[in-house]
Amino acid sequence: MLLQSSNPQAIERLINEFNHAYSRSITKLPVWYFCDNQIDADECAALVLKGIKQATTTSLYWFEHSKEALPKVGDLAIFTNWHGEPLGVIETTSVAIVPYNEITAEYAALEGEGDKSLHYWRKVHWTYYQRELAETKFERSNMMPLVCEQFKLVYVA
Repeated sequence: MLLQSSNPQAIERLINEFNHAYSRSITKLPVWYFCDNQIDADECAALVLKGIKQATTTSLYWFEHSKEALPKVGDLAIFTNWHGEPLGVIETTSVAIVPYNEITAEYAALEGEGDKSLHYWRKVHWTYYQRELAETKFERSNMMPLVCEQFKLVYVA
């Protein structure tokens, strides 16, 4: 979820630290947290920090409904916990649009959640997509297109 951080000074400090560490001159980065609730957002952020979570999957319908640009390889973003505290910077390494029913066990493991199985991934994401699409004109289906974004952690706050 895209976020307007409740702590813009911390975001600015993270960007400055990142720029210093990598000799960059970035002035702004997208800021977001994983999932749609505090427990999952904080758990996923912790998994990223541990190097376990290396992918995230949003429905293409959400991007269309929200009028958000699709991620691209090389994109940088700040991820936060549920409260908007910046935790680090990730870089997109791969983006593919894949139907829900074609998600593989290997990809589910990259998401790093639960027991990392495809069964677990399908169970929690099916429920998530219902919530994600609840106030849109879209409905979840086995064929719905998903934006499968792989990333790497490039900086820790």
